[in-house]
Amino acid sequence: MVDVVFLCIGCVVVLCVIQLLRLITADCDLVLQWASKFGKSPKRLRGKVVWVTGASSGIGESLVYELASVGCRLVLSARREEELNRVKKQCLTCGPLQDNDIMVVPLDMVKQHEHADAVKKVLQHFKQIDILVNNAGRSQRAEWVKTSVVVDREMLETNVLGPLSLTKAVLPDMIARRDGHIVVMSSVAGKVGGLLPGSYTGTKYALHGWFERLRIEQYSDNINVTMVCPGPVYSNLLAIAMTEEKGKVVGGEMDAGEKRMATSRCASLTAVAIANQLDEVWISFHPVLAYTYVYQYLPSIARSQACKRGIFQFRKSREGQ
Repeated sequence: MVDVVFLCIGCVVVLCVIQLLRLITADCDLVLQWASKFGKSPKRLRGKVVWVTGASSGIGESLVYELASVGCRLVLSARREEELNRVKKQCLTCGPLQDNDIMVVPLDMVKQHEHADAVKKVLQHFKQIDILVNNAGRSQRAEWVKTSVVVDREMLETNVLGPLSLTKAVLPDMIARRDGHIVVMSSVAGKVGGLLPGSYTGTKYALHGWFERLRIEQYSDNINVTMVCPGPVYSNLLAIAMTEEKGKVVGGEMDAGEKRMATSRCASLTAVAIANQLDEVWISFHPVLAYTYVYQYLPSIARSQACKRGIFQFRKSREGQ
């Protein structure tokens, strides 16, 4: 009997060590880690019509290459049509797609009156929309007290109301077919308060509130919602990141020496999350991933330490998601 008890204790210890090692070496949450190794492959998305906004650069661009490689039919949207055409050309070299399998739809998320017409064009071409990836958005670098309410409003229009508008335009088709998947590119800043400036963080928190409710309401219609929360990645976000003044941008570049994830790795993990229809995923290196766990499970301690130690103190030179 004693031997059995010691054996059980030993197994528990081994499992705890393995789990700890997984946490220490991880670049995503444990559920996504499991799905990437043992879950469904993104190859199961072959033939699906996937609409990706913000597809002309950054995570969005890398994601469409990932989806093209497994044979998804694609709708590419962003404001710059010439960049979308460049991305489309590259997609055609990534996988078994023909020109007619990729549709370029220039779209400004702020111009919500154009969203319904854009959806009509896509439905006329592909007859259905299986997955909508709300990836388009802007970052911001400014102190809370110095940021104009005009900037706050513009950030909300771009990062929140734009995705809401497009999703509302897409949903009727999904509901009619009782099949659909809405993917929202949030940020760990939408989980860890104070990680980045207020306007950006606020918009990411808002996305969680709105789309978590959508998940509940549309569950019976078989509409899935996936919230993707990346940490720091290498991208061109700083070039157009807003500041505290309307019309003013940071216009900088990310430091190659910073600890950031490549957009290709973030896109690969995002594709796994989509294929497995995971509710929420965190994609980041440590220490940001560790902060996310602490904020999720020990919120009072996390907030106290963040304030006392100035862990997320605003610095104009420091960039994030």
